[in-house]
Amino acid sequence: QVQLVESGGGLVQAGGSLRLSCAASGSIFSINVMDWYRQAPGKQRELVARITSGGSTNYADAVKGRFTISRDNAKNTMYLQMNSLKPEDTAVYYCRVEVTTTSRATYIHWGQGTQVTVSS
Repeated sequence: QVQLVESGGGLVQAGGSLRLSCAASGSIFSINVMDWYRQAPGKQRELVARITSGGSTNYADAVKGRFTISRDNAKNTMYLQMNSLKPEDTAVYYCRVEVTTTSRATYIHWGQGTQVTVSS
């Protein structure tokens, strides 16, 4: 079994910063791709940023230059540093992680979500 715990959301004024964390634990052999998604009210969930096991990153155009995704493989933890936040960044942020377990099965796991609210 694998568990994901997200933290770091909250309320911030426009222009401010927040750092999200997603920690994985359990029967982990390796963690492959790690993603941050977000879902605003009335909108579809969208991919915000991705980091591979090798450290390659991709970002949605809307967050390029403002958000930075990173990971600490020793801690099985992923981060999203969000700077210059805008009201349109308001959403529930979810981590999505591809995990290979100790039994060598590969699964996709989602975090519980953390609310980010940016006031104007």
